[in-house]
Amino acid sequence: QVQLVESGGGLVQTGGSLRLSCTASGGPLSNYVMGWFRQAPGKEREFVAAVGRTGPGTTYKDSVKGRFTIFRDNANNTVYLQMNSLRPEDTAIYFCAGMNKRIIFIKPTDYQYWGQGTQVTVSV
Repeated sequence: QVQLVESGGGLVQTGGSLRLSCTASGGPLSNYVMGWFRQAPGKEREFVAAVGRTGPGTTYKDSVKGRFTIFRDNANNTVYLQMNSLRPEDTAIYFCAGMNKRIIFIKPTDYQYWGQGTQVTVSV
């Protein structure tokens, strides 16, 4: 069973950038479609981005298109989320997740494996 650990969150001003990392252990990352989700206080967990098992196929939430980029390094068992032009509404806990499927799905219930989350806060 794969274990996922996120890092890279923090506090940033509006317009700033952060890069989140998610490192997997317990199995090769190439077996999994990988996604990033986020959850703001009082809101449901929502899809942000996903990448196919070997890339380059990706899918994004509309509001992050052109600002966020998901990419993976299977050799190092790591998936990344590069976030640019951050906005206060991007503030949330960000989770990486993996699913043992061949195509990308965007519902949280489709993903079997989850990290513990990393906080991203964007100040005005």
